[in-house]
Amino acid sequence: MHAASRIASALVMATLVAAPFTPAPAATPRSARPPEAPHENSAFAPERLAVQRVTLGNGLTVLLHEDHAVPTIAFWQWYRVGSRDERPGITGISHFFEHMMFNGSKNVAPKMYDKILESNGGYSNAFTSNDMTAYYEEIASDRVGVVLRLDSDRMAALSLLPEQMKSEIEVVKEERRLRTDNDIQGMLSEQLYATAFNASPYHWPVIGWMGDLNRITREDMQEYFRIHYAPDNCILVLTGDFDSKAALDSIRAYFGPIPRQPAPPAPVNSEPEQRGERRVDVHYPAQDVSFQVGYKAPGVKGEDVYVCDVLASILGEGESSRLHQALVYRRQIALYAGAGFQTHIEPGLFEIYAEMKPGHTASEGLAAMDSVIQGMIEKGPGERELQKARNLLEAGFIKRLKTNNGVGEQIGFFEHVFGDYRAMFTALDRYHSVTAEDCRRVAKQMFDPGRRTVAVLVPEKPGGQEARP
Repeated sequence: MHAASRIASALVMATLVAAPFTPAPAATPRSARPPEAPHENSAFAPERLAVQRVTLGNGLTVLLHEDHAVPTIAFWQWYRVGSRDERPGITGISHFFEHMMFNGSKNVAPKMYDKILESNGGYSNAFTSNDMTAYYEEIASDRVGVVLRLDSDRMAALSLLPEQMKSEIEVVKEERRLRTDNDIQGMLSEQLYATAFNASPYHWPVIGWMGDLNRITREDMQEYFRIHYAPDNCILVLTGDFDSKAALDSIRAYFGPIPRQPAPPAPVNSEPEQRGERRVDVHYPAQDVSFQVGYKAPGVKGEDVYVCDVLASILGEGESSRLHQALVYRRQIALYAGAGFQTHIEPGLFEIYAEMKPGHTASEGLAAMDSVIQGMIEKGPGERELQKARNLLEAGFIKRLKTNNGVGEQIGFFEHVFGDYRAMFTALDRYHSVTAEDCRRVAKQMFDPGRRTVAVLVPEKPGGQEARP
């Protein structure tokens, strides 16, 4: 590093380390959106988790939840950009930005972001998905000014230095090799989605195609940042031990001057109706056969996403689930079997997966899976397993609210994916209202063999010879 850079870094670090949270000059507060009336029989009513919602003049959405139980805060930034906002040629760019956001901005030198944060006792992390890129920090409440300075600086002026981009893209490519190219489940999942979707933005993987990672340019990054990392495309969530008025004043001071940008173009989903089962084989050296099955499932605008969560729990969560009982326990043909569903903005997949025991084929596993699904379609769940699924979903939801960070994550997720954080207050009621008939109806509609995709791992010996029985 050049001497001038070292001096600048030292000055920035000294300023940020030494500066506790001090309220910015008072500004005229905007009115927060009034909360909806609580539901009379709600197990999780709005008054149990008060949230103040403010939109700044530049379009930045700010959600504040005070909780003085512990002297810490969690600060989330939810950017409304994920792999669905990409296009062929720049797939993986959203995830690349997740890395680059820690690699220097106007007043913070490369590699200094985490050093500054950690020297103040905080830590950070981030994730990218099909629908979003989210960043979060946790720190002592008297250090909240540190995260506001750091994060407003990178939103306003991310460096995107060529040498940092060259280094970080190699990290991203190695992550792809580790989690996809050399990982059985990663390979299967990538091929499952690439085969299931033709014209949906979920066709390509979040990590991106390797060919695209090799060709993303600095100009691509600069334009993508300008469009998608604008304040009007971001949701800030602050939870924990702070005074809302002082915090909002400081957020205005740090983030308010950042100019808004024209709204990014909406992702195009031109996915046609699937009219027959699709299959793909993945050949790779392995001991056992594995498979993943994806059934076309509703997106967040569908009325049945809560029913899909209940079905996923009944069919595939834990050792008492129907798939585990049928394939692993009774028939003893699989090492594990399960199911999963995640609510997405676009219509996605309800997934079922299994790894077979040595000597057993994918056809055996798929036949057993079909039998389990047919039983759900014909008879639905029993009241005991239906109540168990409701309890598990409620317990998981409540457990995520035990920490400031968990509360911030839930608020941000519902605000972005469901379009309003207040949807979280009806989630438990929606789970408890799911009936056995709802499960039968959705199972019959969703588990259509003509609308499913099957990805099968074909084990090979090291020399490339097929080893499947």
